[in-house]
Amino acid sequence: MTKFLRITEIFHSIQGESTWMGSPCTFVRLTGCPLRCVWCDTEYAFHGGERMTLEQIVDRVVEIGTPLVEVTGGEPLAHSNAFDLVGLLAERGFTVLVETSGAFDISRLDARAHRIMDLKCPGSGESGRNLWSNLEHLTGRDEIKFVIADRTDYEWAAAVVRERGLDAMVRDGRLRAIHFSPVWDRVEFRDLARWILDDRLPVRFQIQQHKVIWGADVTGV
Repeated sequence: MTKFLRITEIFHSIQGESTWMGSPCTFVRLTGCPLRCVWCDTEYAFHGGERMTLEQIVDRVVEIGTPLVEVTGGEPLAHSNAFDLVGLLAERGFTVLVETSGAFDISRLDARAHRIMDLKCPGSGESGRNLWSNLEHLTGRDEIKFVIADRTDYEWAAAVVRERGLDAMVRDGRLRAIHFSPVWDRVEFRDLARWILDDRLPVRFQIQQHKVIWGADVTGV
């Protein structure tokens, strides 16, 4: 049976987040997301898109020719065929990143994928969707991101890092990195940086590099 996914865009750009920041990357943005984070910057991916077979998607990625590929959304893991796409890309020798909200089971993903899981803070309006059992399936290939909208979000995220032992997971090699990222235009970069430093929090401060380069409202970059 031919398998399809609805695709908002496939484009070549600089990876703007995670430990892969700064690397040329091909992005495959799937259409659709059941979450509605109040600060979402990809609402244009909620609807529309082009229906493509998995083979067409892989062919387009091969045509672009960048070794690093990210499958993103929307929420990619809301679509069952996304798991097959990740496997196909890995089989073709690509380094595959999967950016997910953490609201869906990550254990089904191909073991060769690098999972970048966004744990939703209260300020997103979607923290109740966090699937905490996903923490049991993380490995040294994977990363966690907290998007911080205010001081309350920061304190919540800092408590999660400590109470869930995420810092110990990084020290022990069971998790690649923890990122704290400010919501664009909602939190001053220097404020978040100071909070992290004052608390000696063992996390990485992260700014969305692609927005610094091209601007906050530009798509396809």
